[in-house]
Amino acid sequence: MFRNPRLRSKKKTDNENFNPDLVNGLEENLDNIKKMLDDPQDLMIRKIPAGNTKFSCALVYISALSDDRMINEQVIKSIQLVLTETKRPPSSKKQLLELIQQEVLSVGTVNRVKSMDKVMLSILSGEAALFIDGLDTPLILGTKGWKTRAIKEPVAETLIRGPRDGFIEDLATNVAHIRRRVRDPNLRFKPYRVGRRSKTRMMLAYVDGIIHPGLKEEVDRRLQTIDLDDVPESGYIEQWIQDSFLSPFPQIGHTERPDAVTAALMQGKFAILLDGTPFVLTAPMNFSNYLISPEDYYNRWMFGSVIRVLRYFAAFNAVFLPALYIALLSYAPGMIPSQLAFSIAATREGVPYPAFVEAFLMEITMELLREAGIRLPKPVGQTIGIVGGLVIGEAAIQAGVVSPIMVIVVALTAISSFTIPSFNFALSFRLLRFGAMIAATMFGFYGIILFYIVINIHVSNLKSFGVPYTTPAGPMFWHDWKDFVLRAPLLMLKKRPKFLQPKDVERH
Repeated sequence: MFRNPRLRSKKKTDNENFNPDLVNGLEENLDNIKKMLDDPQDLMIRKIPAGNTKFSCALVYISALSDDRMINEQVIKSIQLVLTETKRPPSSKKQLLELIQQEVLSVGTVNRVKSMDKVMLSILSGEAALFIDGLDTPLILGTKGWKTRAIKEPVAETLIRGPRDGFIEDLATNVAHIRRRVRDPNLRFKPYRVGRRSKTRMMLAYVDGIIHPGLKEEVDRRLQTIDLDDVPESGYIEQWIQDSFLSPFPQIGHTERPDAVTAALMQGKFAILLDGTPFVLTAPMNFSNYLISPEDYYNRWMFGSVIRVLRYFAAFNAVFLPALYIALLSYAPGMIPSQLAFSIAATREGVPYPAFVEAFLMEITMELLREAGIRLPKPVGQTIGIVGGLVIGEAAIQAGVVSPIMVIVVALTAISSFTIPSFNFALSFRLLRFGAMIAATMFGFYGIILFYIVINIHVSNLKSFGVPYTTPAGPMFWHDWKDFVLRAPLLMLKKRPKFLQPKDVERH
């Protein structure tokens, strides 16, 4: 059910860069690291005398990625003091390694590695490598310490009621966000490294005992197929593992809100967290998930249900309202009430363009204003979006280029698209709007109906990790209608969505 045969497991290639192996000689290991990194200025190599022993060791780390204070106080200072004051100095190198790992170091994590690849990956991830002369098993110390952004309210998802914290660009902090909310021992975080050169850390999160085993295996298989040099943002992951790249509809959700991710995990979905981005992916998704906001569950069920109905109505307007305007004026003006038809005709007097040209000009202008408002600095962008729309609309009416009713239609369309909680889903509607306008221009109401049928056929065949996009409407899951268009009271939502086939159906 969950399998996508298009994504095949990647094969190992023979053109990988060759890395030298670890050797017993300290100087040789240090020289190899310098050659591999081209001896950068931020590469720090600290040779440390091992107290009153006859052995020598060296600490290797990147200064910009590691915590210098931790290294100085908990590593270097500890090694020098403890090994100097010890009454029984180690007689062999292996004893020195055991003593340092078990008794000397006070950092959080200390691991042994046996390959230069793992040493380089650890150093470039902010950890420090401690080499002992004569041994080919260095210690990797958890000394990460780069600066991160403070936790703030998500910018792209604003709520009136709900938690104000959001994900940031640090993977460990994002994992902690989820763990703080889900104190279930069955919560799992499976680590990955994506990007042949970037080696970016990634986590697959799910609740074992809730998620369907087939879904867990399928997402793991798709993540294993990722074969890119660099994965700077979770959008790369989304585009790589989605079911259909030809569809205008997104099949994987993304959010900055920990509460939204927690709710998805509790339903039987999975989440993908990528280091370096605050956007976390969740799947499988269906059509209705993009019209649901976390705030729907924080308010009483009556208000949540009414708001959802408004969103469905707004979604229809965002796609078809300009097309209906074109079809009415160009092909069926007799369907308009007489008084309204006379009013529209009076306002269109002197407009040199037919209705479809007028609609296309205004919609393209609105898209330009919206894009300009996003790209400009925030204080200026808001001014451009509001003032620019008012000034250009009023100037166009005064110049006789467009009619006032067209400005109203475009404004209602824009407002409708703003009510959709998912920005990615709203982008799909903005694209489909132009398709509906072209269909209305060519065939009138028949074109709109044909376009609507084509969209429904496409959505009915679309899947997200094997889950039909139109569930629970088709295939029909009557129980899941309690949280579909309307939201039933929480006391009635005692079972998880059946279309996800969770192992544990009951919400305890």
